[in-house]
Amino acid sequence: MTTPRALDLGDTPPASAAVRSVVPVPLTRWIAVYLRSLAVQGSWNYEILIGNGMGFAIEPVLRLLPGGPGGEAYRAALARESAYFNAHPYLASVALGALARAELDGEPAARIERFRTALCGPLGAAGDRLVWAAWLPACAVGALVLYGLGFGPLVVVLAFLIPYNIGHLGLRAWGLHVGWRHGLRVASALNTPVLRQGPMWIGRVGAFLAGLALPLLVARVVGTAHLPQIAALAAAGAGAVVLIAFHGRVEGWRLALGALAALAFYSVIR
Repeated sequence: MTTPRALDLGDTPPASAAVRSVVPVPLTRWIAVYLRSLAVQGSWNYEILIGNGMGFAIEPVLRLLPGGPGGEAYRAALARESAYFNAHPYLASVALGALARAELDGEPAARIERFRTALCGPLGAAGDRLVWAAWLPACAVGALVLYGLGFGPLVVVLAFLIPYNIGHLGLRAWGLHVGWRHGLRVASALNTPVLRQGPMWIGRVGAFLAGLALPLLVARVVGTAHLPQIAALAAAGAGAVVLIAFHGRVEGWRLALGALAALAFYSVIR
């Protein structure tokens, strides 16, 4: 997996630009924005995708605009923030924080709209690489390793749900924080090593776990009467080494995850 180039968010001020003071936002408003961001896909549709969800999530902060709820500034900002938007749902919080900062800073409407459009591509690509292609498969095969080692269904399910949800809930909180902190200069935050190098390292861990889980699942499903445990462990190590060696050239985790899912399904129905 290659590292993406620096993310370009279009018309953003230089890093040396002065940071203006903004309207203080109470913690309760941020909590409301965070909780609403969990439902950012709740009104997804083919016309504006998650646009309505973005407007719904950012609305508590927009109440702080001059004139308050129902004022002209509030209505214009809410309509602007509810327009078409497409990004990874977990990194949409970056946009929420940055756009809230831009609205309360009183940035021109045209500039906010250009910035909002420029955010879609980078947030979508970075989120897909980090979550769908790395974190989700790693959590899934990690849980299947425990199943192969003999743990029960409850432990296996919790071993997937707990790490995965800690990761995505933490990512949402981080995004909201850096978005608000950097505002229109949020491109510098999106170039953090976590987003640039994280998918590669998590992918390697996932490939290792997949190589470890495959023979363990075979041993549990088929049985070890004719397969000594030492052979199963040796096969696990060999599979992990092979997957890591081909990582970046052949997406072995896709094949491994499909095989693991088939074995788990067979073990349930047999």
